[in-house]
Amino acid sequence: QVRLVESGGGSVQTGGSLRLSCVDSGSPYDRNAMAWFRQAPGKEREGVAGLQIDSDSPSYADFAKGRFVIALDSRKSTIYLQMNELQPEDTAMYYCAAGMVWGSLMSVGEWDYWGQGTQVTVSS
Repeated sequence: QVRLVESGGGSVQTGGSLRLSCVDSGSPYDRNAMAWFRQAPGKEREGVAGLQIDSDSPSYADFAKGRFVIALDSRKSTIYLQMNELQPEDTAMYYCAAGMVWGSLMSVGEWDYWGQGTQVTVSS
């Protein structure tokens, strides 16, 4: 059973925007954080943005600051990633993650649950 389901990926031109969504159908009691990661072909998976459920202070990768916004709707167990000013280098599979995280929100190894990903393609 897939716990995390992403949606909202697609193809856009440089400078365009996309809004990704991720619904967590699992128990809210075994996660204190959720995040977005991405992986481009031939590259390692990297953190994009993450947040602690009870915190108002999200974390962003440097490349995401000022362009991407992560948001949580706790009633729907859903997180969003609003991506603006997209560039070709943002092309990747974007993954949602959830779990009990006590270390860096940008570290792949900290997360317990992963979605199957949604593809984002930015053309020049």
